[in-house]
Amino acid sequence: MTTLLAAESPLTKIVPGLMIWTLIFFGVTFYVLKRAAFGRIQKVIDERREKIRRSIEEAEKARNEARRLLEEHRTLIGQARGQAEQILAEARKVAESMARRVKEETEADRQRRLEETKRQIEAETQRALEQIRTEVAELTLIATTKVTGKVLEDADHKRPQVRAGALRRREGARPAA
Repeated sequence: MTTLLAAESPLTKIVPGLMIWTLIFFGVTFYVLKRAAFGRIQKVIDERREKIRRSIEEAEKARNEARRLLEEHRTLIGQARGQAEQILAEARKVAESMARRVKEETEADRQRRLEETKRQIEAETQRALEQIRTEVAELTLIATTKVTGKVLEDADHKRPQVRAGALRRREGARPAA
């Protein structure tokens, strides 16, 4: 029954005049489109194709540049780390050197002060001994005057001092016990 309906439909009927006009109209339309539209459409398609190709090339260049920059960045970070470690090592060496130098300077200063203090003590001891000797000589003169009842003269005063000086020189010449 479907075959009967298809044969009876006006759309499926073969009409030779309509076919000729359809072919003529198709040919004229094709010719007009070919002259007016197909060239422009092809030009737009070619331009679009070229633009896409350039975009892909630029994207590829950008990707390669990004990879290069990433590698360069990684290299620089590696160098910076190496330099940072080197600077830290040098800073540690300098700090150790400075600490050692400060310790040595402190020790030298302590020794110098100790020597200075020893000299001052020695000088004070000598001055005190000299003062004691002078006082002993004066007390001896006073005691002699009281015991003998006679005042010693200038020459007599100098004699005990000369003896005291000779005694001091002998004591200085003796080795310390």
